Amino acid sequence: MPVAEAPATREELCSALAAAGEAGTPVRFCGGRTKQAWPLPAPEGTLELATSGLDSILEHNAGDLTAVLEAGVPLADAQALFAKEGQMLALDPPDGGATVGGVVASGDTGPLRGRYGGPRDLVVGMRVALSDGTLAKSGGKVIKNVAGYDIAKLFAGSFGTLGAIVELSVRLHPIAPSAATAVGHADDPDELARGMAAVSRSPLEHHGLDVRWSGGSGSVLIRFAGATPLPQADAAERLLHDEGLVTEIEDDDRLWAEQRAGQRGPLVVKVSVLPTRLPELLRAADELGAAVVGRATLGLWWLRFEEPRASHVERLRRDFLARVEDRPPGLGVDPAGPLEPATRELMQRVKDRFDPAGVCV
Repeated sequence: MPVAEAPATREELCSALAAAGEAGTPVRFCGGRTKQAWPLPAPEGTLELATSGLDSILEHNAGDLTAVLEAGVPLADAQALFAKEGQMLALDPPDGGATVGGVVASGDTGPLRGRYGGPRDLVVGMRVALSDGTLAKSGGKVIKNVAGYDIAKLFAGSFGTLGAIVELSVRLHPIAPSAATAVGHADDPDELARGMAAVSRSPLEHHGLDVRWSGGSGSVLIRFAGATPLPQADAAERLLHDEGLVTEIEDDDRLWAEQRAGQRGPLVVKVSVLPTRLPELLRAADELGAAVVGRATLGLWWLRFEEPRASHVERLRRDFLARVEDRPPGLGVDPAGPLEPATRELMQRVKDRFDPAGVCV
């Protein structure tokens, strides 16, 4: 088990990180501990530094639609505060107690990403702690990058392998007053893909275009939000009907909560593939007994397996770019999978720049 510390201030975190760097002690950062299964197991003797003590919302500039938060603020707490002003941080991954810093560090997202982008688009500034004990900042009120790097974009999705996120400046958006979702059901992957393509080609301004599939049948979900979402939802329903799908307007909140929940499970493999290959992916999911949820406009799909097997991951990686997220201990698969030598070398050069001690794991 890792040795755990929860520094109360960013200065304490920097001191602990610097001491670990000098001693060569591996360090792993954690927020709400909702994604502990995602990276490779930590080496023996790893120091776990929790950001739970860094839990202050430093600024909420409602008039400017911006906020400054420490990394350990629970995402749900931040959203509750922003909602009092009719605003939101447009990050909606499956929550379960995740912190803002953890969501950004893991690059985790939900259905809103198709409309508003991911952490790299919503974080406008960041302060980070490096393994030499220094603090670096980019964006926000002081526009300064270290050695030409955009720190916020590098650290978003880095999973703490470059250093610790301690503070974020984020862009907010208004909460839509109402929403409606058009749904089209199909039992054939090709028919489902045609319905999805028809909506994506249309000029309708949706707030989410998702797919779900399980046990040989599935649905296309198109969400509209604003003052009058129903006319657009009706138009999307007609497009789906014209492609042969069985259509309806359903309970909006429940549907999208289920989409987010589908991104978690005993074994979840995230696949990146063009929407034109969706039928191929759905047939592979049926072959392996997986359920699928995905962002059609982004080409991102999550395959959930109730019976985790390494062979499932190997099968997917034969035909698709796949990364393992949730998985049971001891499954024996590399989450990231094989990397091209040039990609691995570039990643190592960036890591050497930010973590010269090589202790952030």
